[in-house]
Amino acid sequence: MTTSAESDDLTPAVARPTAAPLPHLVQSADHALTLLRAVTRRGSLRVAEAAQLLEVVPSTAHRLLTTLGHQGFVVQERRGGAYLPGPTIAELTGTSSMEADLRGLARPTLEWLRDQTRETASILVREGPHVRFLDSVDGSRSVRVSARTGVVLLAHCTSGGKVLLAALSRDELCQCLPEPQLPGHSTRSITSRDRLEAELAEVRRRGYATNFEEGDADIGAAAIAVRAPRTDQVVAALCLAAPLARLHTKRAAAALLPVLRSGRDQLELALAIR
Repeated sequence: MTTSAESDDLTPAVARPTAAPLPHLVQSADHALTLLRAVTRRGSLRVAEAAQLLEVVPSTAHRLLTTLGHQGFVVQERRGGAYLPGPTIAELTGTSSMEADLRGLARPTLEWLRDQTRETASILVREGPHVRFLDSVDGSRSVRVSARTGVVLLAHCTSGGKVLLAALSRDELCQCLPEPQLPGHSTRSITSRDRLEAELAEVRRRGYATNFEEGDADIGAAAIAVRAPRTDQVVAALCLAAPLARLHTKRAAAALLPVLRSGRDQLELALAIR
C-alpha cells in the first residue's frame, strides 16, 4: 500500500492548486473530485490519506468518501479498509463494457476448466494494487476451494494478480506499488518489492504464476494471462485453485498449465469474434 509521503496523488503541489480559489468554486465538490482523481490514479485511498490530501479532518474526508461510495464511485474492500475505484468509474470510462464482455464470455471457459480438472476456476482483473474476481466456478470435488466472485485481494498475494503485475513495466509496477515493503495476507506472502520483482521475472519466463498459501491458508493456485486479441494487452487472468493438499508444488501447478493454456485460447478466440 502507498503512503502519503511518497505518492504523487497525495502531494499538495500536484493534486491541490496553490493559486487562490476561484470565486464560484464549490469546495465540497472540488474536494470530492480531488478524491475521485486520487483513488482512480492510485487504485486505493485510505481516510487518513484523503484527509492529508485535502488538508481536512478525517471525519470530513470520511463523509466525502462515504458520499462517493453512495454513488458507486468508490467501494470499500472491508470495513475500516481502503477505498477502491467503484463500478460507476468503470461505467464512465468504458471499462465496464470490457468487464461485462469478459464475464459473459469467460463463463463457458470457467466451466470447461472446472470440468477438466474438477477444481475451482476463476477470472480476475487488476484494480490498482488489488485484483477482483470477476467470476468464479466451484470445483466439483467434495473438498474444494469456494468460488470467490466479487472478492478483492492484494494482487501480489494471488497467482492471478502476479500474472497481471508481470504485464507491467518496472515504472508502472513502482507506480502501482511505490513502497519497498508490501503488506501481506499471511506469513508466506511476499512483503518485499525486490522479491516480488524477482518473482515476476520468473512469471514472465515460465508463462504462468503460482500461489501457495500466500493469500489464504491451505490454498494453492496457478494462473495464466488473457490478452485482448487486437491489442495484445493483458486484460485478465485465468486461475485454477485447489486445497494445498492437492496443489502445493510448482510441479503440481505446471501440470495444470496445458488445460489453462487451452482455456486461455478458448477465451481469447471468443474475445476476437465477439
